[in-house]
Amino acid sequence: MVSREHKREDKRQRLCSVADTRATNETATVVDAINYIKELKQKVETLMTDEKNMMKTTAETSSTTTKVRVETLERGFLVNVDSRKSCPGLLVSILETFEEIGLNVVQARVSCSDTFLLQAFGAQDEEEEESINAQMVKKTISNAINIWKKS
Repeated sequence: MVSREHKREDKRQRLCSVADTRATNETATVVDAINYIKELKQKVETLMTDEKNMMKTTAETSSTTTKVRVETLERGFLVNVDSRKSCPGLLVSILETFEEIGLNVVQARVSCSDTFLLQAFGAQDEEEEESINAQMVKKTISNAINIWKKS
């Protein structure tokens, strides 16, 4: 049979290894273990606070971010606008921008319920002498969105 002292010493040694202490007696080992647990608890609280802050920041950023992608096609541009929140009035602003830069909306799909999604194929007016490129379209639409956000 294993003696009580031997079992107790075995438990103390395991506690020492977990709490990363070099204490030689039981009282010091327990005190070190308690301090180690407090330290771990503080680290957990800090991580939880950091996670909450990060999630809050991510939610705020993703709810206000509107993504604009423009692809050049053979006879025009494919414009995708994606926002994670509903954007009343944004569609009108974007369509006015299309008109200002001389793009005719040939075909479009729009969702404005909980989120805002626009996929539109725009072809350049044939009367327009100035040619436009995808970067110009993206910049102009992004500017219109920023103006819309401020209004």
